[in-house]
Amino acid sequence: MRRLFNIIPAAVLAAGISSFASAETLTFAPGEFSQQALDRAQDGDVIVLAAGDHHGPIRIERRIALQGEPGATLTGNGEGSVIGVYGPGVEIRGLTIKGSGRDLQGMNSGIYLEKTAERTVVENNRIVGNLFGVYIHGASGSRVLNNVIEGLQNIRLAEAGNGVSVWNAPDVTIDGNTIRYGRDGIYTISSRKDRFINNRFEKVRFALHYMYTNDSEVSGNVSIRNHVGYAIMFSNRLVIQGNVSYRDRDHGLLFNYANYSKIGGNLVAGGAIEEASGVQEVASDERGMLPDAGSGSAPARGARSGPGKCVFIYNANRNQFHDNWFERCEIGVHFTAGSEGNEITGNAFVGNRNQVKYVGTRDLDWSKGGRGNYWSDNPAFDLNGDGVADTAYRPNDLVDRVLWTAPSAKILINSPAVQVLRWAQAQFPALYPGGVVDTHPLIAPPPRPEAGAGLP
Repeated sequence: MRRLFNIIPAAVLAAGISSFASAETLTFAPGEFSQQALDRAQDGDVIVLAAGDHHGPIRIERRIALQGEPGATLTGNGEGSVIGVYGPGVEIRGLTIKGSGRDLQGMNSGIYLEKTAERTVVENNRIVGNLFGVYIHGASGSRVLNNVIEGLQNIRLAEAGNGVSVWNAPDVTIDGNTIRYGRDGIYTISSRKDRFINNRFEKVRFALHYMYTNDSEVSGNVSIRNHVGYAIMFSNRLVIQGNVSYRDRDHGLLFNYANYSKIGGNLVAGGAIEEASGVQEVASDERGMLPDAGSGSAPARGARSGPGKCVFIYNANRNQFHDNWFERCEIGVHFTAGSEGNEITGNAFVGNRNQVKYVGTRDLDWSKGGRGNYWSDNPAFDLNGDGVADTAYRPNDLVDRVLWTAPSAKILINSPAVQVLRWAQAQFPALYPGGVVDTHPLIAPPPRPEAGAGLP
């Protein structure tokens, strides 16, 4: 072990460990580091692990910085968490961390932050092959930044942990991480005033699973070919903007009892997905280079459009959906279960097989202040050139309702009787059932959000 009193190497300063400028730096070669050595450190010390293999698990109770030189690996013994943090202001940077236990109830993690570990920083690490990547168990003010987090592979979903779990930890920031494998990318419950921004999710169930977390931000994230992109449940007063869901299987955005939120500038892009495919490989350059769907091209034969639903709104109230882009899904938006008071304007519905599925009898006007949404299948004219179609747009009719309640009726979809019924509804609008109408549909779509960008 090399001791450098009151000297901080330039590389450590470059990594951003400014709060330890007057501390002692202790450097350990492979085989020298242990819990006993860690216990001798004082508040403010910087612990540097040299390149090579080091053995855990370890428990940190003092305000120290744990720094890895390039190639430094800290490996647990397959039980508990590799690093347990129980003191405030700890910083963990530059390590490969692996080898946690597999006890879900015990919250076994690569890095576990107890409530007393507030303001911990976890940055620029590779956290791989652990049950949970980072578990923030009440540690307020913590930050998880620019890590690569890969969970266990070839394991049953019910036995897997999450990339990052947040429980009752306000003022947390999860920013710039790449998260793969495991159950959910980020799972948050019973928290508030958190920020989940600029993360990338692949090969998980839900990219972001959001429960009882209020007054928070979800922005700039990219979800690629997961089961669900962003599942927002039982949460209020959120800002959800500039996120991308690309070919997620079931839903791009899902809202269940999410209220008083602003949802804007998000891109949900489907496309041809082979029926037999599961979670597929993704080219490394797809972020920021997602293909344009144009005006709504149909999927190839033998494939289905995905995801199933661009956005699912279930019992979600008083939200503002503005300037989002929903393209090439089976259903553009599924709107149901008494959702009240939502503003849905300025969005683009492009090339979805069914633009809207509305389950209800009440009339809803999806326009405000003379501005509605863009619908790629709307054949209307704009004779006065004001950018708004001259006639209202109705995405559903009586035939659609019959097909929703009796799918076997699809065999009659091209029959003369059905065509006559649809012609009659067009001539006599009073025959239309209650449902969604856009009284001021847009002739041209708003700008398509860029992958990973904020509001256009």
